[in-house]
Amino acid sequence: MARLFLLALVFSTVIAIEGAPAPNNKKVKCKENKLYPQCARREDLFCPDSCPRDCAVECRSCQPVCLPPKPSKVKCVDGPKKCKNLLCPASCPETCVANCAACQAVCPPPPPPPVATPSPPPPVVTSSSPPPPPVISTPLPPTPYIPPPPDSSEAAGGKMVRCKSKLFPDCKEEHRCPAACPGRCEVNCVTCSPVCECNMPGAVCQDPRFIGADGLTFYFHGKKDKDFCLVSDTNLHINAHFIGRRNIKMGRDFTWVHSLGILFENHRIYVGAKKTATWDNTKDRLDLSFDGQPVYITEGEGVKWQSNSASGTRITRTRITNAVVIEVEGNFRIKATVVPITKQESQIHKYNITDDDCFAHLDLGFKFYSLSGDVTGVLGQTYASNYVSRVKMGIDMPVLGGDREFGSSSVFSTDCAAARFKYGTQESLWKDYKSAK
Repeated sequence: MARLFLLALVFSTVIAIEGAPAPNNKKVKCKENKLYPQCARREDLFCPDSCPRDCAVECRSCQPVCLPPKPSKVKCVDGPKKCKNLLCPASCPETCVANCAACQAVCPPPPPPPVATPSPPPPVVTSSSPPPPPVISTPLPPTPYIPPPPDSSEAAGGKMVRCKSKLFPDCKEEHRCPAACPGRCEVNCVTCSPVCECNMPGAVCQDPRFIGADGLTFYFHGKKDKDFCLVSDTNLHINAHFIGRRNIKMGRDFTWVHSLGILFENHRIYVGAKKTATWDNTKDRLDLSFDGQPVYITEGEGVKWQSNSASGTRITRTRITNAVVIEVEGNFRIKATVVPITKQESQIHKYNITDDDCFAHLDLGFKFYSLSGDVTGVLGQTYASNYVSRVKMGIDMPVLGGDREFGSSSVFSTDCAAARFKYGTQESLWKDYKSAK
């Protein structure tokens, strides 16, 4: 018995040592206590071996991630003040130089090609014939310097953004949005780099492409002209109305999110895209209502509407037209942007969009501040405390089902099988609004 006890003790010690982090790995914690209290309480997070002393916790996934190396700064001595601290681009974070004329940090030109050393002349052979005339070589003209192509974000002339969190004082410099989303990106404060809004956790864009709270991508196609529950919790319920076109060859609908019905407490918010034939981004195609009454917001970036009956409820334009942020303090924040299906997208994906309808729809970004661990919905389930992803890794377009579980009878109904919302449904508000239009 003594031998067995000793053997078990040694075995358990080995397991404990193998499961423990390396002694030099830094212990880290989530700093966003209010938004992610469960992650902030964890005491078992350590930097990975690839960056044992230089990492931070990504609170959404509650995982430590390596921090990118801090780019160097260069300055123009005789330039304007804004050219004093220029950050090196990602392609050369430590070796860039200042281009004072453009007020940008650029990568240095590549080194010139090595000059070939001519081989020694062959030995002179004495002969009675006269020596041949010397060959005079004409030197080649110098190769003109062609500067390297600019970083993709610089080439796009994208919007400048910065980290807005006070918890990351080392990430305060401005970043340019990537070429893929020149006007719609945010800075991931943990990695201190710009990320397209549709690639952030909580995004719902395109032919509905979801980014879950765990950062994994999946697709939920639903059905055209039907409504589905995206989020359902005790204090919040969000349905989406889908529009689309039938694809006979694929046996399913191409679908997009046309509008949202948002229910919280005893209030209702509607945001949708108006039907549009020819897209013109200077014309506002947003459709908004609060508690059944239309909401009109003057065109202009930063223009705000606030509710008199629901404290902390506001809608703010983030562009002159077609983009707003809907926020209820302590509950949620939703970015909604009206976008069309372009002819190029239609040709690539074979949507067969016609000239009478460009299928204007919403690209969305969600942030939640008070979800319970029992939350559900197509997107909401990824925020649940017991959620285990069903996404199959390695598949280009992982599709999740749930039409029956998340289907609703209308955009403001809470009758989906997975509903958790505790407040009553005031369907009459929606009917009154539709009849008044």
